[in-house]
Amino acid sequence: MPPMDTRYDDLVDHVEAQYGEGRYAEALTALDAADLPAHAAELAHLRACLLGASGDPAAALATLQSAAAAGAWWRPEILEDDDLEALQANPDFRHLVATSAERATDDPTPARITLPAVPSVGVVVALHGAGQGAEHARRDWAGVLELGYALVCVESSRRMSPMYRTWPDPAQAAADIARALAGLPAELAGLPVVAAGFSAGGRVALNWAFTAEPSPASGVLALAPALRELPASAANKLSPATIWIGTDDDLLEVVDAAADALTGFGCEIERVPGLGHAFPADLADRLAAKL
Repeated sequence: MPPMDTRYDDLVDHVEAQYGEGRYAEALTALDAADLPAHAAELAHLRACLLGASGDPAAALATLQSAAAAGAWWRPEILEDDDLEALQANPDFRHLVATSAERATDDPTPARITLPAVPSVGVVVALHGAGQGAEHARRDWAGVLELGYALVCVESSRRMSPMYRTWPDPAQAAADIARALAGLPAELAGLPVVAAGFSAGGRVALNWAFTAEPSPASGVLALAPALRELPASAANKLSPATIWIGTDDDLLEVVDAAADALTGFGCEIERVPGLGHAFPADLADRLAAKL
């Protein structure tokens, strides 16, 4: 497959690292140099948050208003950000939030289906992380193709801004998965289906596997799942059932807190030394050991 354009992802990683170190001016300079018009709304939100964090709410509001005048929008959930706290009572900001919410739309898209070079032995349904898309999942989980599994990458229909997709609603996520499964080619019918996902997508993969909604999964592979509330029990025995989490991942504490419940559902938790919130370099080997 052709290489992905990672300029936006690389910029966000760079800006978030500088944000974490309080280097707001340097992060703003990096945004100034960006030429990514398709991500104008997302970059305006980043800029506004940086300006808010650095103590300039007026400039933060002006940034959002300028982008909105050009057609940008954001769902209220991401405008209710701690960095924008100083704006929350501002009537002009509240008007922007309301106008933006009226523009917000969801966008169901077809799943990206890739078949292995040999007859498929199973199907891995991969769910992307917050702010990503199906192409990220296809890149990151491509190792399953070498193991004879078809790779079905589902893109969330929920958009928090024009280019930012994530999985906040379990029912909507289940509908997205059901839509993808209904569109599988006939040659994949009846094969075991493994739920897989990263970060927010990892949470959805686990919820799908545990609840069997929208349909039963035979196994689950979750990387750095951004866990919230877990179901009371697992609907069926899962194999494989593995969670990978880096020892340097901020979500490790969340996974550790849920460890008893997760292992009670039959999951094994593998902590990857030195890994942050990312895919391990040896994922292909880890997949081969599980599938």
